[in-house]
Amino acid sequence: MPFQPFADLVQSQSTTIMTTSSVSSQRLTGVIAIVTGGGQGFGRAIVEQFVAHGAQVLSVDLTAPGNGVITGVQPEAYQMNGDVTSEKTWHDAVAYAKELFKKAPNVVVNNAGWTYSNKPTLSVTEDEFDRVFNINVKSIYLSAKVIVPVMQKASTGGSFIQISSTAAIRPRPQLTWYNASKGAVSTASKAMALEFAKDKIRFNCVNPVAGNTPLLSKFAGAKESGDTLTAAQLKQFNDSVPLGRLSEGTDIANACLFLADPKSEFISGIDLPVDGGRCV
Repeated sequence: MPFQPFADLVQSQSTTIMTTSSVSSQRLTGVIAIVTGGGQGFGRAIVEQFVAHGAQVLSVDLTAPGNGVITGVQPEAYQMNGDVTSEKTWHDAVAYAKELFKKAPNVVVNNAGWTYSNKPTLSVTEDEFDRVFNINVKSIYLSAKVIVPVMQKASTGGSFIQISSTAAIRPRPQLTWYNASKGAVSTASKAMALEFAKDKIRFNCVNPVAGNTPLLSKFAGAKESGDTLTAAQLKQFNDSVPLGRLSEGTDIANACLFLADPKSEFISGIDLPVDGGRCV
């Protein structure tokens, strides 16, 4: 083998790395994704990250002003107004995705979620209990009921990514039924990962620590989402995370990008804590 000067070898490796990097920048080419709750918070960050990496994305959100292009997302993503606790919404989302992208979805990110305000467990109302389980759990049941058969028919596999929570791993007091709903998300995802492995359909969970989203105020006990927190409340949240800060949308979007990427095809049935060390 002829001698190759070290400088030339480094240059050769650098060129290879740059070439590989430029090719892999579109990690989700060919991905048709449905992302629930894509209008704000973690969901919006996931939509933007997926589109930036070549995916075609439809956001399903109860707060969406209508159906069509999402303003401000480049190169392009779409939105649909819909209630994720309704089976009809899921059928409509599949039909709309096929209309927009000429293909059925092969990635689903179940991001939409809700919590009641942090409070003593015995004061949680039946309506609050029903709502937290309908939005956090029933929506995932419906997504699987409607979209797993679509993926099975396509015979090309697929990926479900559920936004669970550190509450599923390390529950906190006074959010008992929220914790329980996220525990159900994680457990159901593991069970489906086993059941549908033969179809090459993967189920994984991303488990954020408390994040910089409108729901943060409710975790602190505020009455409404988006209420302003005091400096002391923010400090308490930050201090509970070993790395010293809340989770951000980009943290969660990066984890979802990894699990949606075909290169993660051998990973299924996991909880991926994105928590700054909170669950250690």
